[in-house]
Amino acid sequence: MILIVDDRPENILPLKKILELHRFSVDTAESGEEALKKVLQTTYSVIILDVQMPGMDGFEVANAIAGFSKTKDTSIIFLSAVNTEKKFITQGYTSGGVDYLTKPVDPDILALKVRTLHRLYEQQRELRATQDSLRKEIEVRKQAQEALAERMQELQTVLASLPQMAFIVAPDGRIEYVNEHWFRYASNAAAFPDTHSDDAFHIDWKQALGQGVEFTKEVRLKELATGDHRYHLLRVVPVRQQGGSGRWIGTFTDIDPQKRVAELLEQQVALRTSELLSKNAELERTNHELQQFTWVVSHDLKEPLRKIQLLNDTIKEKYLKDNPEAVSYLDRSIRSSARMSRLINDLLAYSQLSAPESFHPTDMNALLDELLLDFDDMLQQTKAVITVGPIPIIDTIPTRMRQVFQNLISNALKFAKQDQPPVITISAERVATKAIDAPASPTGDFCRIVVRDNGIGFDERFLSRIFVIFQRLHNRTSYEGTGIGLAIAKKNMDKHNGLISATSREGEGASFILVLPIVQPD
Repeated sequence: MILIVDDRPENILPLKKILELHRFSVDTAESGEEALKKVLQTTYSVIILDVQMPGMDGFEVANAIAGFSKTKDTSIIFLSAVNTEKKFITQGYTSGGVDYLTKPVDPDILALKVRTLHRLYEQQRELRATQDSLRKEIEVRKQAQEALAERMQELQTVLASLPQMAFIVAPDGRIEYVNEHWFRYASNAAAFPDTHSDDAFHIDWKQALGQGVEFTKEVRLKELATGDHRYHLLRVVPVRQQGGSGRWIGTFTDIDPQKRVAELLEQQVALRTSELLSKNAELERTNHELQQFTWVVSHDLKEPLRKIQLLNDTIKEKYLKDNPEAVSYLDRSIRSSARMSRLINDLLAYSQLSAPESFHPTDMNALLDELLLDFDDMLQQTKAVITVGPIPIIDTIPTRMRQVFQNLISNALKFAKQDQPPVITISAERVATKAIDAPASPTGDFCRIVVRDNGIGFDERFLSRIFVIFQRLHNRTSYEGTGIGLAIAKKNMDKHNGLISATSREGEGASFILVLPIVQPD
């Protein structure tokens, strides 16, 4: 802002108009006293001051203004129509003025002078603000340097107390500090200790230094006192500072005892692995022999058992028709023989589950349609209704999955209620994960198949028992069976990398749940 001081309003008005035309903000005062009051309240870049005024003249006003700290950057232009002599001009400059103009004044010249002095005023203020900012920054940096020095001292104190070899590296890679443990492996503090010829790390360390990233490596350092090489873990971490890279803090941690123990453990693991492979091979050979033995024994048992059944039937028909008591005893023998035959067949089937077989994409609906043909007679006798929903193509061992469904459907028909026909529903959906309660997902990688019936059901407290071989929840007199069927289903589902479980309540039927991959892993 520009201040015009003149005791005559007719002199102020044209000057004010001229400066306002040049886009200056202008304030006015009609006496020296008024001017001093305004200077105390407002900051002005330029003051145009009339010399000849009643009361305080321009020189007195300038001398008074010079004593104000807030006006040290303000420029004063004296303006006079009477006092044009050299002594007045000299007095004007000595009073603090930067220019002395006599009337009449060229308006353009006055505007140029005011513009120049106003720009100078702004530059002075900017310079002073810059200087203040620099002073503050210098002070902040000084405080930061002092704080950094304190932190470095604290850090060195901490590093000196560590049991590891500790050191500090400058941003240029020069070692600045080492603790006393350093000298067990190095003769001076300016270079890294000697390492084993196979553990050269300097190239990797220089690369990490250039990239400003953490560096970790196992090295073997040569102990000066013994000449032995001991394993150490070298870890160097960058400490970031404002404005770029900073120092590095590093440690060498003695891991020689752990390393020796690890090497010993690796040797023992290798030995145990070799022994385990040998035992596995022996176990596979024994398992194969056991399977062969089971098959031979089952086959050899079945032949005399068939003869026993045939002879029992013959004796019953030819010689015991008129002896009801003997027929009763013989029927018991025939039923026992039949149960033993089923047991032998189930045992043979269970023993063969470990044999390796390949997976094939299987149309499960076609497999079930074919399987249900085997149940035609039983379905007609029991008036059972079986509904099968769409099932996706799944990688399976078809014969094994046939066993699973055969056992589940057979159980559903066997454990039906006496007063109502069996109703069996087989449904399927894709799910996201391998879990019995996994959420449905149209694009899931697994398939959940549920075989639901309306039979007698069972108490879920015994769920863990029903998939164990020879475990039964009902006596043989009420329901026939060997207790192997669900164990075979469980083993087959394991072979398919799948799951099998069930939900049920007594008297409310049962639901058997299968979850298996759509595509088997390689």
